[in-house]
Amino acid sequence: MPPPSSSPRALPAAWSLLSSVRTHCAMATELSVTANARLEMDYETKIFPHTGGYGCYNRLVVLFSWFPNFAAMLNLFSDVFYTLIPDSYHCRADPQLLPSAFLSSNFSRQGYLNLTIPWVNGTGFSHCELFKYPPNSSDFSEKVSRERVSCTVGWEYAHVAGLQSNFVTEWNLVCNDYWKIPLQHICFMTGWILGYILLGTLCDWLGRRRCFLLSISLSSLLGVAVCLSSSAVVFLLLRLSQGAMLAGVFVSSYIARLELCDPPHRLMVAMVSGFFAVFAELLLPGIAVLCRNWPVLQAVATLPLLLLLSYWCCVSVFPESPRWLLATAQIPQLKRSLQEFSTRNGVCLRDEIYPGETLLSEIDSACGEDCRPRYFSVLELRRTRVIWKNCLILSFTLFIGTGIQYCFTRNLHSYSPNFYFSYFLRVITGAFACIFICLSVNHFGRRGMLLLSAIITGLSSLLLLALTQYLRGGLVLVLSVIGLLFSQALAMLSVLFACEVMPTVVRGGCLGLVLAAGCVGMAASSLMELQNNGGYFLHHVIFASFAVLSVLCIMLLPESKRKPLPDSLKDGESQRRPPLFLSRPDRDNLPLLCARPPLSEYNPDNYSRLVSATRRMLTKDNLPYRIAVPTHPPLLSDSETQGQENETLTEVVS
Repeated sequence: MPPPSSSPRALPAAWSLLSSVRTHCAMATELSVTANARLEMDYETKIFPHTGGYGCYNRLVVLFSWFPNFAAMLNLFSDVFYTLIPDSYHCRADPQLLPSAFLSSNFSRQGYLNLTIPWVNGTGFSHCELFKYPPNSSDFSEKVSRERVSCTVGWEYAHVAGLQSNFVTEWNLVCNDYWKIPLQHICFMTGWILGYILLGTLCDWLGRRRCFLLSISLSSLLGVAVCLSSSAVVFLLLRLSQGAMLAGVFVSSYIARLELCDPPHRLMVAMVSGFFAVFAELLLPGIAVLCRNWPVLQAVATLPLLLLLSYWCCVSVFPESPRWLLATAQIPQLKRSLQEFSTRNGVCLRDEIYPGETLLSEIDSACGEDCRPRYFSVLELRRTRVIWKNCLILSFTLFIGTGIQYCFTRNLHSYSPNFYFSYFLRVITGAFACIFICLSVNHFGRRGMLLLSAIITGLSSLLLLALTQYLRGGLVLVLSVIGLLFSQALAMLSVLFACEVMPTVVRGGCLGLVLAAGCVGMAASSLMELQNNGGYFLHHVIFASFAVLSVLCIMLLPESKRKPLPDSLKDGESQRRPPLFLSRPDRDNLPLLCARPPLSEYNPDNYSRLVSATRRMLTKDNLPYRIAVPTHPPLLSDSETQGQENETLTEVVS
């Protein structure tokens, strides 16, 4: 009997089905490689809203993430009081340098000091010299030949602002040992630089929570050790180490709070943390007055760090970032985290009868069975073009914003030598900088306000540089305050901008690099003090020039206002630079750099559900249908069927 007419057509259909299966297998392989990128791209729209969005629990976690910022800033700015040189100090009188006939009881204290310490016109008693009289001299008038020698038995200090003793008075770091004071600040900033780079990278490997707990534990222990310092060298080393750990506390908490927010709330969340830092600065003078001695002040500054150790026990107040878990494809931990967030936000996530219709099952479908966690580091920036450019520009702007503040605060010192005048004026301008950012950035955009801050900072610096000797003191003060305000706004906005444009997979390392550049700018002022401000003019010229140059660099940045955070390297590379004046608000399609054309038009997103659904269907035992088995015997034997198939294949090939 001749074969049925449908048999010759069935074989090509089978080959077509086989080819389709092979194609889908190839797609599934590529899908497993790109699963992380797809999941990251969908987080803002598919996952975050289903867990309650920026709900009550997210707000609670953000609230608890502000306290580490307060503790870190309290320890950072306490360094100002540790290294403050008293306004008045002089050598302690040495009886060995006086003649044997000298009786101190015959003189008043002022007269005694006039005979033993040289007088320097315009500054008072000499800071570093004593008079040495001939052994048998009985004449104490100015006509007698007296030798000037360095201090031999220490110094007498007036009260330091807020403290009776600090790092300077404890180990007499004046005169020939003055260089150790700026060295201490440089060591402290070096610790912050190393901490930002190393622990920022650790945030991308271990996660935000683990890095935070490690940093807070070590910073607490080192803070206690600083209180027990027995020498200046030990103090320097311990402060360097504590600075590194405090940097980890700051960067991990900063990233964690922004990753828990939706785009409309990111700015306010970041700026409230800035107000916490301002509040810490405002409290410090009062705390210093109450503490009186620097070890007590150090203990009080360490106390908030010790309280933050409770985050070890209370996992719910500082959980791991679900965005980072998704970006690194840690699916089991991600599902537990999403269930925790959704439950506490009053939203229910559970597997239902139809798996493809629930969020957790969609994550399983998109990831696949062979999806493994993948971690990234800042070394991945070598393969990028846009991300490293953004990182470089924002590091440059933050370096300028922190480094140029020294030029403005120095003018404040020349206007009024009172320590509290310049201190509180700087704190108040920082508060106004936060308010300025809150009111303007959401309306005009990050890039526009960053550009405006750089322009005003550069103009103020140039005017002070060129016209200080021609301006009155009041105008110099006004220009200094304006420059200080906008330089702080430039620094704050650079940090926020960097956190928003860097991808989640390398956000810790990239933000750490940007913040490290800011610490280099802060340490630049101490480099000037090492040379007794001999290079101040050159310092001012360089930073004023950099501020003008940064205006051109900022134009190359993308705009992140009300946009989702990039999660993968691909997301970071696809950011666009909008024109300065948009003709249409919805147009944002100018490439930052010329990107290579895609190699193919294949998009695995279009096939993810099909592949996963097919795989599940083929592996299920309880299929919703049964394959019918013919009850009658085959029309052809096996040998005849094989021969018929070979003939059909020959005809198809020919």
